[in-house]
Amino acid sequence: MAEQPPLSWLGNTLSPWFPDVEQALESPEGLLAAGGQLSPEWLLEGYRRGIFPWFSDGEPILWWSPDPRMVLFPNELKIRRSLAKRIRNGGFRVTLDHAFSDVIECCSTLHEGGTWITETMKDAYKALHQLGYGHSVEVWRDQQLVGGLYGVAVGKVFFGESMFSRENDSSKVALAMLVEFLKARDFKLIDCQMHTPHLERLGARLISRSDFTALLDSAIDHDPIGVSSQWHTTLMS
Repeated sequence: MAEQPPLSWLGNTLSPWFPDVEQALESPEGLLAAGGQLSPEWLLEGYRRGIFPWFSDGEPILWWSPDPRMVLFPNELKIRRSLAKRIRNGGFRVTLDHAFSDVIECCSTLHEGGTWITETMKDAYKALHQLGYGHSVEVWRDQQLVGGLYGVAVGKVFFGESMFSRENDSSKVALAMLVEFLKARDFKLIDCQMHTPHLERLGARLISRSDFTALLDSAIDHDPIGVSSQWHTTLMS
């Protein structure tokens, strides 16, 4: 078996630079590079190219581009009868961009494997939210936040980052309401990053990295800057 190329180390520069995603390692699968910054410029350039950060405290910034890639096409969301009933009769209120900081805090503490959402990562995504790229979905019971998710919107692609639940199905309700919002705005794709059985049951599927990057090229033809006010809304009351 041929040796893998060495991992690319990125400089701590203001202008982002990433190697071609086809240089990502086979083991660990999809690891592309280390270093760089978590500034909005670096994060947005990464997302445009199908690259996302994922690392733990004590590690350098690690950038990933897995092959295959887990994605959800908005028209392929599967809502089972039990979930449809929860949406109709669960007594939830669902909002967009009403509590971004609270959602990311909950994801860091309540999501299984959520320890990778470090304080540095939280600050980075809060900065994206302030610029109109980072978005959250909140599911409420009365005044209590019981579920939600957050991610990044660039062009017509939503890059999902994490979700959490304090009640059964609350994160699924968040995703279902987000999909309806995105469909109405002609979004082409939701990036789920890694395969999980949970996402597969909801209709997400694996596609090749080359197909994924081709979809990005066609769907990220403009970047809606400063769109937070357009997202700050109530989806279900």
